[in-house]
Amino acid sequence: MPKAYRDRLIQLVPPQRQLWLVRRLTRVTARRSRSAPGELRRVRDLDGLQVQARVIEEATPLALRQRNVDLVTRALDEAGIDGFHLRPADDLRSAVAVSRKDKAKALQALGRATSADGVTLRFVDAGRRAVDADHPDAIALVFHAVTDPFGHTVLGSAFACEVEFWRTVSPTEKPGTELVAPRGNQVAAALPEKGETIPVPASRLSRFVPAGESATYRTRAEFAGLGYEHVTFPIDVVYTWVDGDDSDWQARKNAALREHGQADINMAGTHASRYASRDELRYSLRSVVSFAPWVRQIYLVTDDQIPPWLDVEHPMVRVVRHREIFGDTGRLPTFNSHAIESRLHLIPGLSEHFVYLNDDMFFGRPLLPTTFFHANGIAKFFPSSAQLDVGPATVHDAPVTAAGKNNRRHIEERFGRTITQKMRHVPYPLRRSVLEDIERHLPAEVLDTAGHQFRHPEDLSIPSSLQHYWSFLSGQAVPGSIKYTYADLAHPSTPVKLANLLARRHCDVFCLNDTDSGEVLLSEQLAMLTDFLSAYFPFRAPFELPAKVEAERARMTATARAAAYLPEAAAVPGPQALAPGAVGTAADEAERVR
Repeated sequence: MPKAYRDRLIQLVPPQRQLWLVRRLTRVTARRSRSAPGELRRVRDLDGLQVQARVIEEATPLALRQRNVDLVTRALDEAGIDGFHLRPADDLRSAVAVSRKDKAKALQALGRATSADGVTLRFVDAGRRAVDADHPDAIALVFHAVTDPFGHTVLGSAFACEVEFWRTVSPTEKPGTELVAPRGNQVAAALPEKGETIPVPASRLSRFVPAGESATYRTRAEFAGLGYEHVTFPIDVVYTWVDGDDSDWQARKNAALREHGQADINMAGTHASRYASRDELRYSLRSVVSFAPWVRQIYLVTDDQIPPWLDVEHPMVRVVRHREIFGDTGRLPTFNSHAIESRLHLIPGLSEHFVYLNDDMFFGRPLLPTTFFHANGIAKFFPSSAQLDVGPATVHDAPVTAAGKNNRRHIEERFGRTITQKMRHVPYPLRRSVLEDIERHLPAEVLDTAGHQFRHPEDLSIPSSLQHYWSFLSGQAVPGSIKYTYADLAHPSTPVKLANLLARRHCDVFCLNDTDSGEVLLSEQLAMLTDFLSAYFPFRAPFELPAKVEAERARMTATARAAAYLPEAAAVPGPQALAPGAVGTAADEAERVR
């Protein structure tokens, strides 16, 4: 239905039914038959290619990329072809250079290697246009293609290993002969024909690969150096999470409210959506595993709660109880996100550089660490076009507005500069030392924030705003850009936005947030969100428990699960890298409301 007619039709429907209507006019995911694991399915990958993909239940871009590299390396080695690995222009792909003299022999070897079902061999030129194998500048793309049982997510040619055929020339002004590349790369367009080849770790050839990977590949010495743009410091990820459906947590909150002289919370009331658990955390963590494999450690900060699917013994994720970071400060239990965020720099073992997320934030496609930090350690921050209200904080301000005004006052007092912009609601790159510096200079204000059990007009919003301006004005952060989108689950335009996002997968990050839903049926939001997230992130993470175990643990409250399965005095494990296994407009508008 044309958009103009659709919009007119929607306006005829009562507001509480608009989301219901749009969901039926626009399906977030197409209805498809289910294929069994191991079957081949004809699908279209992210580059638009029709491929035969193997149906599997667990996959990551990094694992598929490495699988393609190993397939090509093995095929060329077995054929006795002396190629070398490159640093291609695109860090997601891998590339091997072969002399054009060995092209026929290499194509025979690649043909044998790609004869198995689910493996594709294609040819493109430097502009990525399809060509025949005998084209003088043909580049061979070799890749496995995999998909989920419904064919919604396809990993294919975007992570191919590409074989380039370098020609030999004799420069008139130089002695000897050279190998000349058919296209650009990150190091050199031409090399002496004869040169030293050495083994290097995979991380030297791609910034997408974590430094801890053990695989090594042969390359020319010219490609073996550590580039100035390589991030060599560890980066962690931190989540704060609460399960508002937990009856034990509700009892703790009601007791705190009574102590403060307020009424009990009503989980069935108008604002029940603020406490509803839609399993966003599971999919947000899957997005980290899939699209940020360079992350060293994931920390999950909770109030003695764990989700039913999380294996708390898995080394990728460490659950951090509030009391581990509050110690003898603050007031527990706390229901104030500002208070919890004020203690993040006290997480045991946390790296200097880390990215902080809420569970409604997601990585949308494979990202490099330089999305969030420059290789020299300088952090990035992402200002919004939304402006902060003028004037001092008052009891009449929304909590987030009051905190922003308090941040502005302290920035003015310390640096003589004025804050006018909010920050985008995207993953926040942070530096532990800056958080420590803020507490060192504002000890009373930070500790007061930590001591407020509920949001308070005198709170600071440290990691979502204050830290970024403090970092910038102390020379430790610079503004950055990130492609993102924001969707309010209660808004009737959201089904169309999610369908577009799933089809294009064009955003670095996105946020699926729910403001006060009013009369909107939460069941409609849950169905829409489940359809979208299970299609966008269908592959299980290594730390997800088997379905049978998850079902058993789901009978318990989140608090009871923590008591049963989370060690009381868990040792801090050594961090490790994750193993392989019109954007912005609506967001800015939403932030003006937030």
